[in-house]
Amino acid sequence: MLNDSGDPFVFINKVIDALHGNNPDKRIYSGDINHSSSASAVLFLLGLMSDKKRFPPEPCLILNKRSLKVKQPGDLCCPGGSISSYLDSFLAKLLYLPGSSLSNWPSWHNWRKEKQRQARKLALLFATSLREGFEEMRLNPFGVKFLGPLPPQQLVMFQRVIYPMVGWVSGQKRFSPNWEVEEVVYIPLKNLLMHSNYACYRLNINTHPENEKKSIVKDFPCFLHKDNDRVEKLWGATFRITMVFLEIVFGFKPPDMESLPVVHGTLDENYLTGNG
Repeated sequence: MLNDSGDPFVFINKVIDALHGNNPDKRIYSGDINHSSSASAVLFLLGLMSDKKRFPPEPCLILNKRSLKVKQPGDLCCPGGSISSYLDSFLAKLLYLPGSSLSNWPSWHNWRKEKQRQARKLALLFATSLREGFEEMRLNPFGVKFLGPLPPQQLVMFQRVIYPMVGWVSGQKRFSPNWEVEEVVYIPLKNLLMHSNYACYRLNINTHPENEKKSIVKDFPCFLHKDNDRVEKLWGATFRITMVFLEIVFGFKPPDMESLPVVHGTLDENYLTGNG
Protein backbone atom coordinates (compact mmCIF):
# COMPACT_ATOMS: atom_id res chain seq x y z
CA MET A 1 0.00 0.00 0.00
CA LEU A 2 2.86 2.33 0.81
CA ASN A 3 5.82 2.84 -1.49
CA ASP A 4 8.95 0.71 -1.10
CA SER A 5 10.47 3.20 1.33
CA GLY A 6 7.41 2.95 3.60
CA ASP A 7 6.92 6.72 3.38
CA PRO A 8 3.25 7.56 4.20
CA PHE A 9 3.57 11.00 2.56
CA VAL A 10 3.77 9.36 -0.87
CA PHE A 11 0.46 7.62 -0.17
CA ILE A 12 -1.07 10.82 1.25
CA ASN A 13 -0.10 12.80 -1.85
CA LYS A 14 -1.54 10.06 -4.06
CA VAL A 15 -4.88 10.40 -2.30
CA ILE A 16 -4.81 14.21 -2.50
CA ASP A 17 -4.05 14.13 -6.23
CA ALA A 18 -6.73 11.51 -6.94
CA LEU A 19 -9.43 13.43 -5.05
CA HIS A 20 -8.42 16.67 -6.74
CA GLY A 21 -8.69 15.01 -10.16
CA ASN A 22 -12.20 13.75 -9.43
CA ASN A 23 -14.25 16.47 -11.18
CA PRO A 24 -12.61 19.35 -9.28
CA ASP A 25 -15.00 21.92 -10.82
CA LYS A 26 -18.19 20.03 -9.99
CA ARG A 27 -20.54 21.67 -7.49
CA ILE A 28 -20.93 19.10 -4.73
CA TYR A 29 -22.59 21.28 -2.10
CA SER A 30 -26.00 22.68 -2.93
CA GLY A 31 -28.72 24.30 -0.85
CA ASP A 32 -28.49 25.79 2.62
CA ILE A 33 -26.71 23.00 4.44
CA ASN A 34 -26.07 25.32 7.40
CA HIS A 35 -29.71 25.14 8.44
CA SER A 36 -30.59 21.75 6.97
CA SER A 37 -31.77 19.01 9.32
CA SER A 38 -31.03 16.40 6.66
CA ALA A 39 -27.30 17.14 6.19
CA SER A 40 -24.55 15.25 8.00
CA ALA A 41 -20.77 15.53 7.73
CA VAL A 42 -18.55 12.51 8.34
CA LEU A 43 -14.80 12.01 8.47
CA PHE A 44 -13.46 9.28 6.21
CA LEU A 45 -10.50 8.76 8.49
CA LEU A 46 -7.26 7.09 7.40
CA GLY A 47 -4.05 6.46 9.33
CA LEU A 48 -1.20 4.09 10.11
CA MET A 49 -2.71 1.68 12.61
CA SER A 50 -2.42 -1.90 13.81
CA ASP A 51 -4.74 -3.98 15.97
CA LYS A 52 -2.08 -6.62 16.47
CA LYS A 53 1.12 -5.80 18.36
CA ARG A 54 3.20 -8.28 16.38
CA PHE A 55 2.48 -6.50 13.09
CA PRO A 56 3.77 -3.07 12.08
CA PRO A 57 1.25 -0.27 11.47
CA GLU A 58 -0.23 -0.04 7.97
CA PRO A 59 -2.70 2.31 6.21
CA CYS A 60 -6.14 1.62 7.65
CA LEU A 61 -9.65 2.94 7.40
CA ILE A 62 -10.67 3.95 10.93
CA LEU A 63 -14.36 3.44 11.72
CA ASN A 64 -16.64 3.52 14.73
CA LYS A 65 -18.94 0.65 15.66
CA ARG A 66 -22.22 2.16 16.78
CA SER A 67 -23.39 1.30 20.30
CA LEU A 68 -26.77 -0.13 21.28
CA LYS A 69 -27.79 3.31 22.56
CA VAL A 70 -28.05 4.93 19.12
CA LYS A 71 -29.85 4.28 15.85
CA GLN A 72 -28.33 1.65 13.55
CA PRO A 73 -26.65 -0.17 16.48
CA GLY A 74 -23.78 -2.45 15.56
CA ASP A 75 -23.12 -0.79 12.21
CA LEU A 76 -19.65 0.36 11.22
CA CYS A 77 -19.64 4.04 10.36
CA CYS A 78 -17.42 7.06 9.86
CA PRO A 79 -17.28 9.49 12.80
CA GLY A 80 -19.62 12.37 12.15
CA GLY A 81 -23.12 13.75 12.54
CA SER A 82 -25.44 16.71 12.10
CA ILE A 83 -24.30 20.29 11.69
CA SER A 84 -24.45 22.50 14.76
CA SER A 85 -25.21 25.78 13.03
CA TYR A 86 -23.71 28.25 15.52
CA LEU A 87 -20.79 26.21 16.90
CA ASP A 88 -19.64 24.71 13.60
CA SER A 89 -19.90 28.04 11.81
CA PHE A 90 -17.51 29.48 14.39
CA LEU A 91 -15.14 26.51 14.11
CA ALA A 92 -15.23 26.78 10.32
CA LYS A 93 -13.87 30.33 10.54
CA LEU A 94 -10.86 29.02 12.48
CA LEU A 95 -10.09 26.69 9.57
CA TYR A 96 -9.44 29.79 7.42
CA LEU A 97 -6.47 30.72 9.61
CA PRO A 98 -2.95 30.07 8.29
CA GLY A 99 -1.53 26.76 9.43
CA SER A 100 -4.88 25.00 9.79
CA SER A 101 -5.44 21.62 8.15
CA LEU A 102 -7.79 23.15 5.60
CA SER A 103 -5.53 26.11 4.76
CA ASN A 104 -2.67 23.63 4.17
CA TRP A 105 -4.76 21.65 1.68
CA PRO A 106 -3.22 22.28 -1.78
CA SER A 107 -6.59 23.08 -3.41
CA TRP A 108 -7.77 25.48 -0.71
CA HIS A 109 -6.37 28.63 -2.30
CA ASN A 110 -8.19 27.89 -5.55
CA TRP A 111 -11.45 27.10 -3.74
CA ARG A 112 -11.32 30.38 -1.81
CA LYS A 113 -10.56 32.35 -4.96
CA GLU A 114 -12.75 30.66 -7.58
CA LYS A 115 -15.70 29.20 -5.64
CA GLN A 116 -16.13 31.05 -2.39
CA ARG A 117 -19.59 29.73 -1.53
CA GLN A 118 -18.46 26.15 -2.03
CA ALA A 119 -15.39 26.89 0.10
CA ARG A 120 -17.55 28.15 2.99
CA LYS A 121 -19.70 25.01 2.85
CA LEU A 122 -16.61 22.80 2.69
CA ALA A 123 -15.13 24.50 5.76
CA LEU A 124 -18.44 24.09 7.63
CA LEU A 125 -18.67 20.39 6.81
CA PHE A 126 -15.05 19.71 7.71
CA ALA A 127 -15.48 21.59 10.99
CA THR A 128 -18.56 19.47 11.78
CA SER A 129 -16.73 16.23 11.05
CA LEU A 130 -13.78 17.23 13.27
CA ARG A 131 -16.05 18.26 16.15
CA GLU A 132 -18.02 15.03 15.92
CA GLY A 133 -14.79 13.03 15.75
CA PHE A 134 -13.62 14.70 18.97
CA GLU A 135 -16.95 14.07 20.71
CA GLU A 136 -17.34 10.45 19.61
CA MET A 137 -13.79 9.12 19.95
CA ARG A 138 -11.66 11.97 21.32
CA LEU A 139 -9.98 12.43 17.96
CA ASN A 140 -7.39 15.19 18.14
CA PRO A 141 -8.60 17.71 15.50
CA PHE A 142 -5.12 19.27 15.30
CA GLY A 143 -3.66 15.93 14.23
CA VAL A 144 -5.91 15.46 11.18
CA LYS A 145 -4.62 16.38 7.72
CA PHE A 146 -7.37 17.23 5.23
CA LEU A 147 -6.98 15.26 1.96
CA GLY A 148 -10.13 16.30 0.13
CA PRO A 149 -13.91 15.77 -0.14
CA LEU A 150 -15.82 12.79 -1.50
CA PRO A 151 -19.20 12.97 -3.31
CA PRO A 152 -22.23 13.03 -0.98
CA GLN A 153 -24.30 9.92 -0.32
CA GLN A 154 -28.03 9.58 0.33
CA LEU A 155 -29.07 7.36 3.25
CA VAL A 156 -31.60 4.74 2.11
CA MET A 157 -33.60 4.31 5.34
CA PHE A 158 -33.36 7.88 6.60
CA GLN A 159 -34.00 11.27 4.97
CA ARG A 160 -30.40 12.34 5.22
CA VAL A 161 -27.49 13.28 2.96
CA ILE A 162 -23.96 12.43 4.11
CA TYR A 163 -21.00 14.61 3.11
CA PRO A 164 -17.70 12.71 3.57
CA MET A 165 -14.42 14.51 4.27
CA VAL A 166 -11.21 12.49 3.82
CA GLY A 167 -8.62 12.98 6.56
CA TRP A 168 -5.32 11.45 7.64
CA VAL A 169 -4.61 11.12 11.36
CA SER A 170 -1.02 11.13 12.55
CA GLY A 171 0.49 10.93 16.00
CA GLN A 172 -2.62 9.53 17.68
CA LYS A 173 -2.69 5.78 18.26
CA ARG A 174 -5.42 5.50 20.89
CA PHE A 175 -9.01 6.73 20.92
CA SER A 176 -11.56 6.99 23.73
CA PRO A 177 -15.08 6.22 22.46
CA ASN A 178 -18.06 7.92 24.11
CA TRP A 179 -21.48 6.36 24.79
CA GLU A 180 -22.41 6.45 21.09
CA VAL A 181 -19.53 4.17 20.11
CA GLU A 182 -18.99 0.56 21.15
CA GLU A 183 -15.44 0.43 19.82
CA VAL A 184 -13.06 1.81 17.19
CA VAL A 185 -12.33 -0.57 14.30
CA TYR A 186 -9.28 -0.50 12.02
CA ILE A 187 -9.63 -2.03 8.54
CA PRO A 188 -6.37 -2.35 6.55
CA LEU A 189 -6.79 -0.81 3.11
CA LYS A 190 -5.05 -3.79 1.53
CA ASN A 191 -7.90 -6.01 2.79
CA LEU A 192 -10.46 -3.71 1.18
CA LEU A 193 -8.74 -4.35 -2.16
CA MET A 194 -9.23 -8.14 -1.95
CA HIS A 195 -12.30 -9.49 -3.77
CA SER A 196 -12.43 -12.52 -1.46
CA ASN A 197 -13.50 -10.29 1.46
CA TYR A 198 -16.80 -9.25 -0.14
CA ALA A 199 -20.22 -10.85 0.23
CA CYS A 200 -23.94 -10.43 -0.37
CA TYR A 201 -25.66 -9.32 2.84
CA ARG A 202 -29.21 -10.78 2.80
CA LEU A 203 -31.24 -8.86 5.34
CA ASN A 204 -34.61 -9.78 6.75
CA ILE A 205 -36.02 -6.33 7.52
CA ASN A 206 -38.85 -6.38 10.05
CA THR A 207 -39.30 -2.96 11.61
CA HIS A 208 -42.99 -3.67 12.31
CA PRO A 209 -42.93 -6.86 14.44
CA GLU A 210 -46.68 -6.68 15.00
CA ASN A 211 -47.25 -7.20 11.27
CA GLU A 212 -45.19 -10.02 9.74
CA LYS A 213 -46.52 -9.17 6.28
CA LYS A 214 -44.43 -6.00 6.34
CA SER A 215 -41.23 -8.03 6.70
CA ILE A 216 -39.11 -7.88 3.55
CA VAL A 217 -35.83 -9.41 2.40
CA LYS A 218 -33.24 -7.30 0.59
CA ASP A 219 -29.72 -7.96 -0.64
CA PHE A 220 -26.87 -5.50 -0.12
CA PRO A 221 -23.21 -5.72 -1.06
CA CYS A 222 -20.94 -5.80 1.97
CA PHE A 223 -17.33 -6.15 3.06
CA LEU A 224 -16.44 -8.71 5.73
CA HIS A 225 -13.84 -7.55 8.23
CA LYS A 226 -12.41 -10.58 10.02
CA ASP A 227 -11.00 -9.79 13.46
CA ASN A 228 -9.91 -12.94 15.32
CA ASP A 229 -13.14 -14.90 15.87
CA ARG A 230 -15.43 -12.00 14.95
CA VAL A 231 -16.66 -10.85 11.58
CA GLU A 232 -17.85 -7.26 11.21
CA LYS A 233 -19.97 -6.30 8.20
CA LEU A 234 -19.39 -3.02 6.42
CA TRP A 235 -22.48 -2.18 4.38
CA GLY A 236 -24.95 0.58 3.57
CA ALA A 237 -23.90 4.21 3.13
CA THR A 238 -20.46 3.72 4.70
CA PHE A 239 -19.82 0.84 2.30
CA ARG A 240 -20.79 3.07 -0.66
CA ILE A 241 -18.55 5.90 0.56
CA THR A 242 -15.67 3.43 0.90
CA MET A 243 -16.22 2.01 -2.59
CA VAL A 244 -16.23 5.52 -4.09
CA PHE A 245 -12.92 6.24 -2.36
CA LEU A 246 -11.36 2.97 -3.54
CA GLU A 247 -12.44 3.55 -7.12
CA ILE A 248 -11.18 7.16 -7.21
CA VAL A 249 -7.80 6.40 -5.61
CA PHE A 250 -7.08 2.82 -6.75
CA GLY A 251 -9.49 2.20 -9.63
CA PHE A 252 -10.94 -0.67 -7.58
CA LYS A 253 -14.47 -2.02 -7.93
CA PRO A 254 -16.00 -4.79 -5.79
CA PRO A 255 -17.19 -8.02 -7.45
CA ASP A 256 -20.71 -8.25 -8.86
CA MET A 257 -23.08 -9.09 -6.02
CA GLU A 258 -24.58 -12.04 -7.96
CA SER A 259 -21.23 -13.83 -7.76
CA LEU A 260 -20.72 -13.36 -4.03
CA PRO A 261 -21.39 -15.75 -1.12
CA VAL A 262 -24.48 -14.90 0.95
CA VAL A 263 -24.41 -13.94 4.62
CA HIS A 264 -27.66 -13.46 6.51
CA GLY A 265 -28.82 -10.80 8.95
CA THR A 266 -31.93 -9.31 10.53
CA LEU A 267 -33.03 -5.75 11.21
CA ASP A 268 -35.83 -5.14 13.71
CA GLU A 269 -37.49 -2.05 15.14
CA ASN A 270 -34.51 -1.41 17.43
CA TYR A 271 -32.42 -0.58 14.37
CA LEU A 272 -34.45 2.58 13.85
CA THR A 273 -34.74 3.56 17.50
CA GLY A 274 -31.47 2.54 19.14
CA ASN A 275 -33.28 0.91 22.05
CA GLY A 276 -31.32 -2.32 21.89
